[in-house]
Amino acid sequence: MGFRPLHDRVVVKRIESEEKTKGGIIIPDTAKEKPQEGEIIAVGPGGRDESGKLTPLDVKAGDKVLFGKWSGTEVKIDGQDVLIMKESDILGVVA
Repeated sequence: MGFRPLHDRVVVKRIESEEKTKGGIIIPDTAKEKPQEGEIIAVGPGGRDESGKLTPLDVKAGDKVLFGKWSGTEVKIDGQDVLIMKESDILGVVA
């Protein structure tokens, strides 16, 4: 990817949800909710504290994360739909 986020921002690619329920019912595209799980593709160098010292991020490329429903800004980079969000918008890392 030819994009590097700045400061405490990360680039996240959504992980698509299942197209069927556990009972086997197929969910049409219009009824699907956007997934709130994704994989981090790129991370910025980190934020700065009050003294100007660089604070590295807790997440890294390849981590699977959960984020809020309305988190981030949707953009298209190299033909991929991705989200750019601050690290604080990430709820947690999926183990």
